[in-house]
Amino acid sequence: MHILEIFADPKVYIMLLTLAAMEIVLGIDNIVFITIITGRLPRLKQPMVRRLGIGLALVSRIGLLFGISWVLSLENVLFHAIGQDWNGKELILLAGGLFLLGKATHEIYENVERPEDHQARHLTDTLAPGAVAVAVSIPAMIVQIVLLDIVFSIDSVVTAVGMLPADKIPVMIAAMIIAVVVMLIFAGPLSDFVDRHASIKILALAFLVLIGVMLVLDAFNHHISKGYIYFSMAFSLVMQLLNMRMASRRERIARRTGVLLRAQRTE
Repeated sequence: MHILEIFADPKVYIMLLTLAAMEIVLGIDNIVFITIITGRLPRLKQPMVRRLGIGLALVSRIGLLFGISWVLSLENVLFHAIGQDWNGKELILLAGGLFLLGKATHEIYENVERPEDHQARHLTDTLAPGAVAVAVSIPAMIVQIVLLDIVFSIDSVVTAVGMLPADKIPVMIAAMIIAVVVMLIFAGPLSDFVDRHASIKILALAFLVLIGVMLVLDAFNHHISKGYIYFSMAFSLVMQLLNMRMASRRERIARRTGVLLRAQRTE
């Protein structure tokens, strides 16, 4: 079917918006990972690496979409071990989940136990005496982003193929492009917000731990809906934002009280 004929059908746009919304939701874990992993870069380099990471995510999704026959072949059993049959998809999910668990846990340790030694290099002027900023390898960072992009993209592509027939690949690609544009728009503000608030960064890392656990469980055929994880993390985020707002109000009240006391003393 010709592309113009596909998009001439008004119903296609409903499918496009629905799939785009799904792709945005499925891309949340990806953008959180990219935001966390680029947090140690100099501030001027962060946008470039974020855009590159999100662009690679789009390339991964479109590449897997055109190689859908290979993606579906991942369901073929390769061997039997630990009481179950293993296929390519489950091995990729297991490897990705373990990597994400290790990476997120390591980042939590570094940010909690040694925050002064693991600042982004654009903050080195504010490091504690004797602390040394961690060297950041951009190529190694890109490799990590690409590997996780592939893991996250499999879920995204399988969802897209399950929602639309095979002759609607242009619609799937358009939905993925829309999702990536939205991710590019919000990646910068999200990264700045996470950098300013250490508690939000730990919360984001906890989210990645949960995603890693979910991927490992999926590899062992114990599926947990992402909706539960997204809801629990959204609830935690709302509670943390309320705590931050309450702390800010207390600080303002304390400042006003201090000003009034100083004014009364001068009188």
